[in-house]
Amino acid sequence: MLRYSFRRILSLGLSLLVASAVIFSVVELVPGDPASFMLGTGAQPETIAALREQMGLDQPLPLRYANWLGALLQGDFGQSFTYKAPISELIGDRLQVSLALAVLALLLAVAIALPVGVYAAARRGQAGDAAVMGGTQLGIALPNFWFAMLLVLLFAVKLRWLPAGGFPGWSDPLAGLKALILPAVALALPQAAILARVLRSALIETQGQDYIRTARAKGLSAGQVLRRHALRNALIPVLTIMGMQFSFLLAGAIIIENVFYLPGLGRLIFQAINQRDLIVVQSAVLVLVAAVITVTFIVDLAYALVDPRLRRR
Repeated sequence: MLRYSFRRILSLGLSLLVASAVIFSVVELVPGDPASFMLGTGAQPETIAALREQMGLDQPLPLRYANWLGALLQGDFGQSFTYKAPISELIGDRLQVSLALAVLALLLAVAIALPVGVYAAARRGQAGDAAVMGGTQLGIALPNFWFAMLLVLLFAVKLRWLPAGGFPGWSDPLAGLKALILPAVALALPQAAILARVLRSALIETQGQDYIRTARAKGLSAGQVLRRHALRNALIPVLTIMGMQFSFLLAGAIIIENVFYLPGLGRLIFQAINQRDLIVVQSAVLVLVAAVITVTFIVDLAYALVDPRLRRR
């Protein structure tokens, strides 16, 4: 297990290095001069040149990448020219919202998908299975932003149980949690539908294995075989999907964040792109990529715990 973990950590470090180079190159190749954009069309050339020097845009590209990467390794994300604040503070404040939203949405998705997937697999070919498959297909097809607006109309406008948008901060944890419930549900529904279908398929495939037939021959009921033997061995594809879903929920919730006016990391990136604040875009995107790679690493370790045979690879 130690060698397996070391190889995965080495792979994680190399992936982050490659990702940083790709992110820096792609952002730097975006057309347009950030200094000219920030100062406006009426700015004097001398003023633009001074701002370019202040932003480090007059330096060669490899040197700028080396300086940026070196500062990141020391924990210095730089200064935002738009917000006039340290980028680490901006990302930290926004990450508190995005990370909490992603975790809450994933927990809701798993809480819905696991019993639904097991129920459908246990009743394969029956009316309950057909109902679950129809419901999950509908959940996948519904756009989450449209579903989010329906939730707002019902629970915020009509019933007034939950806030329609905004985020009060974590000074009052209950108020902060209430502000995230509707967006988390909107994000969780399609993910729960996908996860339930994957779990059902994995359980059905697992039930055809020899050890399942042996367990049945020992007198275990179908439910006991499903819970004690089939479920654990069906978790590998489920863990894969969960890792991908968490990455999507963390990095791809920008539409939901805008629907509910949540000050999350996705919205920060969107605003920084509009304002041509490139260093904010580079740092924030790298944080998201690092989170995705880290989640993948955790999923790999979970594979090894579920299936010890993977540790020898």
